[in-house]
Formats: sequence, C-alpha cells, structure tokens
Amino acid sequence: VQLQASGGGLVQAGGSLRLSCAASGVTFRSYIMAWFRQVPGKEREFVASLTLGNDDTDYADFVKGRFTISRDNVENTVYLQMNSLKVEDTAVYYCAAGWTVTPHDATGYTWWGQGTQVTVSS
Repeated sequence: VQLQASGGGLVQAGGSLRLSCAASGVTFRSYIMAWFRQVPGKEREFVASLTLGNDDTDYADFVKGRFTISRDNVENTVYLQMNSLKVEDTAVYYCAAGWTVTPHDATGYTWWGQGTQVTVSS
C-alpha cells in the first residue's frame, strides 16, 4: 500500500487549500482513511477521518466547520478541504490508512503518506 499526499503550500490566514491523498495497492472500499498533522516538538494529532465502508466522518474539534474530508472512489483519493485557515493550522499534514477502532490514535494506522507542508501566514 502506498499513500501519496499532496496539495500543501503557503496561504494567508482566512484562505483555503485542498490536500489530496492518492492510495494505491489497496481496495478502496475498506479501511479508515485519516489526516493527521504535526508541528516540530509535538506529537502527531488527529485532524479528520473517513470510514470507507460507510462514509462516516469524524473531525477534531478545532477543525469542525472549517475542514471537510471526502473521497473519490474512481481516483482512489481522499481529500481534505481546508477553509478559513488559521496561523495555528500550520503543520505538516499526513494521510494515513488502516483498520482501527480508535481513529484519533495515530498508532492505530498501518500506512502513512510522506507528509505535505501547510503554512498559514498572518
């Protein structure tokens, strides 16, 4: 299984970005797909997840109403639409896949993308 994350960049506060996570080598109708983020010196933190079997989504409180996780079954891709970005959203964003009963816990995921940098300026 390979995950390829892309879409990061530099944006001003209040702006938007869309991250993509292209999955290969996986049946794109199983697993939980998720986005995490990490800043230097801190642990990787949960951002959002999507259960491919039933389209259930879950979000960290600090992104609710601003970020949306979605998928494209044809492209085997999961997206993270990020709106109303804040300076504190600056981080490296990682996509992950796996079977887990604790989607907020990074240790439950088996496969990880390489990370994409998101920088929000004031």
